[in-house]
Amino acid sequence: MIATYINCLTVLIGSLLGLLFRKKIHDDLKSVIFASAGLISLLVGFSMALKTESYLIMLLSIALGGGIGYLLDIEQGFIRLGIFFERISSRRGPEVSVLDESKNFAKGFLDASILFCAGAMTIVGAINAGTMQDYELILIKSVMDGFMAIMFAAAYGPGVLFSIVTILIYQGGITLAAGSLAPLLGEQGLNGLSAVGGVLVMMIGFNLLSIKEFKTANFLPALLFVLLFTAISPWISEFYLSVIS
Repeated sequence: MIATYINCLTVLIGSLLGLLFRKKIHDDLKSVIFASAGLISLLVGFSMALKTESYLIMLLSIALGGGIGYLLDIEQGFIRLGIFFERISSRRGPEVSVLDESKNFAKGFLDASILFCAGAMTIVGAINAGTMQDYELILIKSVMDGFMAIMFAAAYGPGVLFSIVTILIYQGGITLAAGSLAPLLGEQGLNGLSAVGGVLVMMIGFNLLSIKEFKTANFLPALLFVLLFTAISPWISEFYLSVIS
């Protein structure tokens, strides 16, 4: 878990630096920060998405996962959570809480959590740390996350700080369960997760650049669907071959 703690520390330091800069920059510079974070998110997401071994599985996972996410309105749940966290952190009552600030808080928490946890680096690094005590990949990721936390905190505000909770639970949980997860996921499962996670990170980039507003949280179930479809794809292939033969 030591590598996960270091990752949380780099995000904490990066977020605090971003919040410090945020108080001293003008609106014009904030737009530059949004653009920079958006472009980097697009680049990172695109490179992750290209790791897919099946565009059909990726398409089905995103479509079905997004459909279920919209029915459950997961994004609104994160906004409500952001309102709750924002009131606690600012110690303000409901009567003076500003909805737009709370949404920014929730978006910062959500987007940072996805960016820091959706990639294969998180899963492979956590498995390596849990099974071989090899911390190199997580330490590299920690440095990258720290720099991204600076930009995201400067753009969104203190909500980015709360992504530490997600890193601790998600990445730390994978580290602790690494011995069981590694053989279950396999290389194809890892690539599928990374590819769908990359699409979610691209959505963050589009949001930051104000090109298209995606409710990114509604697509989170796609991460579960890609594992399901990847697991059953060999049986589907065998069934298809048996039918046409």
